[in-house]
Amino acid sequence: MAGDREVGDIVKNISEDVKVLVRGEVELAKAELIPPAKSAGIGAGMFAGAGVLALYALGILLIGGALALALVVPPWAAFLIVGGIILLICGILALIGKASMNKAKFSTDKTVAEATATVNAVKGAASRAATSAKTPAISRHSTKD
Repeated sequence: MAGDREVGDIVKNISEDVKVLVRGEVELAKAELIPPAKSAGIGAGMFAGAGVLALYALGILLIGGALALALVVPPWAAFLIVGGIILLICGILALIGKASMNKAKFSTDKTVAEATATVNAVKGAASRAATSAKTPAISRHSTKD
């Protein structure tokens, strides 16, 4: 019965070790994926801001163009200047957003390599444990002394 107890302890220890390893793998995956996701989110926000401002600029430019056709000089000139400034801001936001999106490099190479190493280590430990369980244990208390 002592052998059964040792095998039970071994299985319990392996189970606890696997839980710790899985938690570590999840934390590694989070550490690898969160920074590029944040960068991509910032880039997407910049693109959205550029799109909204471009719509405002389009509206202002259309009103300015309509006023220009009506030959009302001071208002259309003001609308065109404001529209041009907004388009300039849109261009700057779009460039910043593009740069931020280009920086977002999603890579799980470390996580995959670590998970593969972990699986191999667990397989090796399980194989050694199975071999050890099949090998007859030498009794410490021999009755033939």
